[in-house]
Amino acid sequence: MSPGQLHASTASRTGMNCVQLAWHRHEAELRLWLRGRLDSSADVEDVLQELFLKALRQGRKFCAVANTRAWLYEVARNALIDRFRLRKDQVELPDDLASASDEPEAVDSLAACLPRALSELSALDRDILSLCDLEHMSQADYAALRGQTLAAAKSRLQRARKRLREHLTRACQVRFDADGKVCGFVPRKP
Repeated sequence: MSPGQLHASTASRTGMNCVQLAWHRHEAELRLWLRGRLDSSADVEDVLQELFLKALRQGRKFCAVANTRAWLYEVARNALIDRFRLRKDQVELPDDLASASDEPEAVDSLAACLPRALSELSALDRDILSLCDLEHMSQADYAALRGQTLAAAKSRLQRARKRLREHLTRACQVRFDADGKVCGFVPRKP
């Protein structure tokens, strides 16, 4: 007779279902095991309750489990893994922490230089940048509109973006921080 069959026959003889029988046999051991892995006794009780409910949901299938102790430990281990994945450590912030500035980011303000810089580019660069980047036309639609291959349109857009960046950097005296992000510039009149 296998351990699962022994549990089932014992459970039916004593009038207890196999989940209750397995639970009574292993609850104290599981509690000790969880206490060694969790910080608070409330967390231990929560995991035990989840574990018991999962076993109950198995119903008669639980009685067919050959090693209920191993099943309970496996489910407990998985519950701990899920709990640790979901847990987000929170740090208390000091009250005197400076609030976010109302000033826009430098890169957002740089958009004011865009119309003039765009007007100073070639007609081909202005065309593709205006349609693809400002009006959100797909590169495939642009290629079809201008009778080009998609590869040619992608290449042209990439080169136009590079020329716009170089022109903005020069004309608006854009400064970058160590991470390559815009940290300042000199505005130009439109």
